[in-house]
Amino acid sequence: MKQVSCQLRCGLLGETLGHSYSPRIHAYLGDYDYRLYEVPKNKVEDFILHGDWDGLNVTIPYKKVAASLCDELSDIAKSLGSVNTLVKRDGKIYGYNTDYYGFKSMVLETGVRLSGKKALVLGTGGTGVTVQKVLSEMGAEVIPISRSGEDNYDNIEKHSDAVLVVNATPVGMYPKNGVSPLDLRRIPSCECVLDVIYNPMRTALILQAEALGLKHKSGLHMLVAQAKYSSERFQNKKISDDSVTFIEKSLTKELENIILIGMPGSGKSVVAQALGQRLHRQVIETDAEIVKNAGMSIPEIFERSGEEEFRRLETAEMQASGKLSERIISTGGGVVTREENYNLLHQNGIIVWLERDTNKLPTDGRPISQKSDLSELYAKRKPMYERFADIKVDNNGTVAETVDRIIKEIEGMV
Repeated sequence: MKQVSCQLRCGLLGETLGHSYSPRIHAYLGDYDYRLYEVPKNKVEDFILHGDWDGLNVTIPYKKVAASLCDELSDIAKSLGSVNTLVKRDGKIYGYNTDYYGFKSMVLETGVRLSGKKALVLGTGGTGVTVQKVLSEMGAEVIPISRSGEDNYDNIEKHSDAVLVVNATPVGMYPKNGVSPLDLRRIPSCECVLDVIYNPMRTALILQAEALGLKHKSGLHMLVAQAKYSSERFQNKKISDDSVTFIEKSLTKELENIILIGMPGSGKSVVAQALGQRLHRQVIETDAEIVKNAGMSIPEIFERSGEEEFRRLETAEMQASGKLSERIISTGGGVVTREENYNLLHQNGIIVWLERDTNKLPTDGRPISQKSDLSELYAKRKPMYERFADIKVDNNGTVAETVDRIIKEIEGMV
């Protein structure tokens, strides 16, 4: 295909966009301007027909109205009745549905075999319809699940032989993290779980799939893949399929929190500050946030209200900080004593266990450390740290050495 000028004016069109990853993704895909266009409903038709743009991605609620304003639709867009990509060329507006290709790429990445197998699609909206079409064309027996249809969440057990579950609803999406549309234990034959949501990186549904040992994939891959297909149409040129994997890995590395756990006094705060400076990221000290919100020191919280109240405040802080992205998060030594904190941290982060010899651990200002034998405390908590940690890093050397080790280990994971 012939390449057009790099001075393209492109962007994402929607009613309320908030924080979008699309500009970052398209910066990898080509040398063109990519902006966010928040346009109210009463002005969207005029913007599409007369706006100063060359290529647009379109998000809800404008996918159907965009399709109705196109001069020509691709076969896929025509069959779905909605578009998410517009190109203005030769005085005409062309409409495409690249979500179709993005989701298909997501399925192929998992390697799940669907021919003749049953697949459940949670949600019957626009995304659900696109998902259904892809799966049907791949040979699956597709069962749409809705709240009140013939096949619904109350009778979903009659499809317990399904091998694939796809969440095409917004349930579990930021900022309403931690909610799942389905308990996967109700589908014992399930082999693979896909969630089109990409924020958080791991929804409650994906976290359960991970815990059950099922194949799983979050929506970031679909987002990047559909952007790649959109960009090909913007620029009128082919882009390597390998770019999807490269961009997905790069974005994951950029967006994922780095969370430090370890014994009280193991150096989490100092290492967090050094990591923040090295990676140019904001640092969150969860103990400091608890103190700020409670209006008293940690020893005072323990003295007035006891450890259980402190743990409750700590979990509340994990809920707040765990929803964020691109942070370095330094936690308290006992964060691992509450199992629910794992999902709150892991949903958007890599968890790093800092190990330091117990004879090097200070106890000043640490109520648990002061009243405990540190060797016994370590023996008790070691299995908890192992359960939480994605990687373990020795912190008996210099801070710079520890930071280097953490970065090297994460590079190897992503």
